[in-house]
Amino acid sequence: MGAAALVVPAAPAGAAAGPPAPAPGEVIPGRHTATPALVEGIREPVAATGSAADAALGHLAAGESRYRIADPARDLAPLRTTASGASETVRFQQKHHGVDVLGGQYLVRMERKNGKRVVTGASGKYFTALTTGTTPEVSEELAVERAVDATLTRLGARRSDAPNGPRGDDDSPAPEPLTGTARGLVVLPRGTGVLARHITVRGTDPASGAPVLEEVYIDAVDGYPVLQYSSIKTFDVPSRGFLDGGYDPNGTPDAPEPPPPGPGALGSGVRADGSTVELRLDRDEARKEYVMRDYSRARDGGSGSGSGKKPIATWDARRRGPSEVAGIWPSGLREFGSATPAFGKEATETGAVDAHWAAGKVHDYYKSVLGRDGVDGRGMAVNSLVGVWDYGHPLKNAFWDGTKAAYGGGDAEYRPFSAALDVVGHVMTHGVVERTAGLVHAGQSGALAVAVADYFGAGVKTDARGTSMDDPDSGLLGDGLCRTKSPRACATRDMNDGRTTSKSFLGVGFATDSGGVHLNSTIFSGALWDIRKDLNRTLADRIVHRALTDYMTPLDGFTEGRDAVIAAAKDLGVTGKDLRAVERAFTAHGIVPGWELAIGVDTDRLLGRVTTTRTNVGAGGGWWAASASNESGTEANSVWAGRTDGTGEKKLISPNDGRNHVEPATDGRTVVWVAYRGNRVEVLARPIAGGPVKKLYDDRYGIHSPRVEGKDVVFEIGLRKGGNRVVYLRIGEIEPTVVSPESGKLWAETARPSLRNGRIAYTDSGRVYGVYRQDTKVLDIATGKVTVLPQIGTPHDLGQTAITGKHVFWLVKDVKDSARTAVRRVGLDGAGVVDISPGQGEDALYGVGLTASEDAVTVTARTPDTVLRDATLSKLWQFSTDGSRKGRVSCGRGEQLGAAAAGGAQVVWIDATTGYPDLVTRSRPAGKCD
Repeated sequence: MGAAALVVPAAPAGAAAGPPAPAPGEVIPGRHTATPALVEGIREPVAATGSAADAALGHLAAGESRYRIADPARDLAPLRTTASGASETVRFQQKHHGVDVLGGQYLVRMERKNGKRVVTGASGKYFTALTTGTTPEVSEELAVERAVDATLTRLGARRSDAPNGPRGDDDSPAPEPLTGTARGLVVLPRGTGVLARHITVRGTDPASGAPVLEEVYIDAVDGYPVLQYSSIKTFDVPSRGFLDGGYDPNGTPDAPEPPPPGPGALGSGVRADGSTVELRLDRDEARKEYVMRDYSRARDGGSGSGSGKKPIATWDARRRGPSEVAGIWPSGLREFGSATPAFGKEATETGAVDAHWAAGKVHDYYKSVLGRDGVDGRGMAVNSLVGVWDYGHPLKNAFWDGTKAAYGGGDAEYRPFSAALDVVGHVMTHGVVERTAGLVHAGQSGALAVAVADYFGAGVKTDARGTSMDDPDSGLLGDGLCRTKSPRACATRDMNDGRTTSKSFLGVGFATDSGGVHLNSTIFSGALWDIRKDLNRTLADRIVHRALTDYMTPLDGFTEGRDAVIAAAKDLGVTGKDLRAVERAFTAHGIVPGWELAIGVDTDRLLGRVTTTRTNVGAGGGWWAASASNESGTEANSVWAGRTDGTGEKKLISPNDGRNHVEPATDGRTVVWVAYRGNRVEVLARPIAGGPVKKLYDDRYGIHSPRVEGKDVVFEIGLRKGGNRVVYLRIGEIEPTVVSPESGKLWAETARPSLRNGRIAYTDSGRVYGVYRQDTKVLDIATGKVTVLPQIGTPHDLGQTAITGKHVFWLVKDVKDSARTAVRRVGLDGAGVVDISPGQGEDALYGVGLTASEDAVTVTARTPDTVLRDATLSKLWQFSTDGSRKGRVSCGRGEQLGAAAAGGAQVVWIDATTGYPDLVTRSRPAGKCD
């Protein structure tokens, strides 16, 4: 299971004892830290000579009673200093014994004029309770293995239908789909700190063929993947798994060093909308062409390799797939060229004219309105790749990968994505966000980044068009991309839609839109756009830019974003009714302290903020089992159990020994779970009534999906080669039994087990003489007899199984290019195979999970659609065992994940409605939802 929507684990951190001493000016306390989140309204002299960083460190050291930073010179490393007029802002990176702290950044703001320098404020996140050691016990090699395994699991890619796997044209070994690169140690500021190895996982999703660039953090003591997220900056919600991963700006190769400027030239081209625009070009004598390489906006000594000018350049990436351009520099690319300065039809149709012209416009906007020299503020090159394809068709998206922009090509309905000035502004602004606040592209901080990118993208467009801010279409994003639809019907988002947090926030997992970064962005961007309507637009732009550069830090959410914008407005002299308008804009969108508490639910919470990374929940015999940290988040994950009716006290089942204990299952008498211990992963068991913890099994690689009933335990082990294997054993026995694929199957696996009454249902897949085959089977543990269950037709893909005392149920996809799944049922003896939910048609679901009791079958399913919204997120659907009744389990907003049957119609599940993953239940299903 992917991580549910939650604040990146760095949010909770312990606080030092005692409040800070009273200080002049306004102070907003930090959450779970003794260091204030914001100090403003002060004017305290510091050294006027020397560097700004030295002056800022001196101020923090002298103000230890206020800031509670014991040794700033040791624990804060200067990241960058930005200056604008008399203002100076120094941004520091927090270190813990020399190791970077994820999201730990603190800023000091100063004025320097008339030979004097004064501090006017400070803000950010400095975590005061970190005590973790910094010596890793898990090797880089093992961390890479665990990161790759975690990524495969999150992608759902441990499946046999991978294009490079068992369904290939021959029986040769499949290539490794993913590789990991160790990026060093980092401290995640959860509680007293978690030392982790940061791994970047790259490659191709073996199930979908999509490129993968993922950031994974492996606990450096026990080897557990404590955090993983995808952070590629797309304009729209990625579809069909496209770019289901992140980027690493430090590891992404730059474009080749550009040649020295040739004779510059003014040229022209026709945009996709038919207008003719001026293009700034360079004459390339080696090619004997005019090329889309603009040096006129560059200054000498820009950032990047070399010391020459850094141009704005536009490159031909036609028919290159995302995996060929994301995070790498493709070989053989050429800038668009023309024999004359007038570029022709080809440059128009590919989007090259639009990309080149728009990149210059965005650069000019940042320079003239905000005084910013390019994306990084130091004149970095801007490289645009146009014509990118996806799965043999034009990519209907655009993205920033850390060093460059890439745009999908056009088709019968969509113009090239570079044809929309606001899209180009959005994509380039992601580069600005990276090099200022560095907002983590997941959850609320990611939604904040998308909001800022939307704001500046639309700001550039409205200014260029001369659009009134009162125009109801002024806040549309991507409205110019369509050939036949109206702007409003075409638009991807609308910052004028009036959404508020209490009514529209969607809690989703990190595997869905990176935690809702696009789904929830208009909550914040709508407030920013209201400010632009209420104030002078240039002033509003300067406020948002200053908040981004001088206040925001990587793990900020909506509340911190609000504080940053209000403080930036004060810095720029906004007072009175204008300042009230800024505050009112956020209040109108529901962004007030504690706004998450106003989100309504229709469930009963059993356990708050449960663990969701690579874990599930268990239920049986009137008890639930789930994994969670303690209430303050200061401890590693432990396994807890409680009664499904909500009575009594919950019980700590696993030892609180600093290891991560996850993936619990229970039958109401025993809890079985997975624990990480350095180089080994263990399966442990303990009676709910109490008693010693027993180790049942251990392995080097991943162990998933344990199930328990009486003395029988079954689980999956993940092999590095050849897929997964189902393993079973009896508690008290030493040797487990591996359920091998059918004899003769190559590159095969057994997977997706379920357990009831001494029988295991599972899937068996692989190739037999080059022909791929999948089966659903039942194994009788006592006799060893295996029954192959009948199918209806030839299934394309088999999903999760669920076995009861009478039937076996499983998910099945019959059509290769369809996401819809049937829910199939058959008797234990193989008789009466039938679909209780169809695999095609309007009533078909996109099932991703399955659980069953003797009375009901519950499917975790999405509603297939091209637009991601609440109605299409993962919800729980429940059927009677004969399929005659169907209804929703809960009508809550947001994602519902990982259901476990608790008996009768009751299920427990992880619900993300509030933005945090809670273990919840309902006494009875909701039925129909409006």
